[in-house]
Amino acid sequence: MQTFLEFEKPIAELEGKIEELRHLTNAGDINIADEVAKLQAKVDKLLRQTYAKLTPAQKVQVARHPNRPHCLDYVHGLIEDFTPLAGDRHFAEDRAVIGGLGRFRGRSVVVIGQEKGNDTETRVRHNFGMAKPEGYRKAQRLMDLADRFKLPVVSLVDTAGAFPGVQAEERGQAEAIAKSIERCLRLNVPMVASVIGEGGSGGAIAIATADRVLMLEHAIYSVISPEGCASILWRSSDMAGEAAIALRLISQDLKELGVIDHVVSEPIGGAHRDPAETIKKLGDCIEESLGELDGLDGATLRAKRREKFLEMGQKGLG
Repeated sequence: MQTFLEFEKPIAELEGKIEELRHLTNAGDINIADEVAKLQAKVDKLLRQTYAKLTPAQKVQVARHPNRPHCLDYVHGLIEDFTPLAGDRHFAEDRAVIGGLGRFRGRSVVVIGQEKGNDTETRVRHNFGMAKPEGYRKAQRLMDLADRFKLPVVSLVDTAGAFPGVQAEERGQAEAIAKSIERCLRLNVPMVASVIGEGGSGGAIAIATADRVLMLEHAIYSVISPEGCASILWRSSDMAGEAAIALRLISQDLKELGVIDHVVSEPIGGAHRDPAETIKKLGDCIEESLGELDGLDGATLRAKRREKFLEMGQKGLG
């Protein structure tokens, strides 16, 4: 069942009328098919107009849309013979982080991603995509595996942030994230990261410090959530819209700032309206990015990756 966001109410009304007409038979001079076609044309036009001028706050809503494809949707759509690997070999299995081996368009790869879940049961199972230290240590283990067998790493970022609970802090959350970032930087194989929904804080950067960082058109990527930022700066989450603007968390701004390398366009109306097309487009971009990195040795990859992120800091300080 399609879920409509607050700013999509006019679209929802038109689509509701279309559904009503489809349950009717032709009566008198009214041709139902023609009426449906006219309304559908209006829906398409309204979708284009609405999504062409989304505010940052509205993009946050789209990035969090419950019907938006998540990590496992991309894994099932792009990775053949996926073999999940569990556990960090220290404490436990973290289901917020999905990882394993598979074949991406004929190429063996290591896949690491964050899964939010699609309904109440799966969201609880995956802890809403918020990983604990063992999740990031599992990611490090998978990167060690990639280095050992000379396999590229493909990561799929979709998290509001690392899990902030007391138990996570007791088990070394900050250290686990820092080590994961360090491990990304030390990889001797190509790494391509894709922000597919929310890229929140260090929880996202831990698996996104890559040679190429791709981002879906209506995804977001920021150091803190707009609500968290507003609560700190204005002492009120009601200012989340203003915080979203100030954070410059949308893909177009981040491309301009040099934080990401490529914006992957989404179908009109967002990824949730045509998941298959979105998954294919992202797959094409990942394939192109891996092709650009083919033939580079480990020392060159490490040096270029290091320079890339150092340059971001130097620009920011400038």
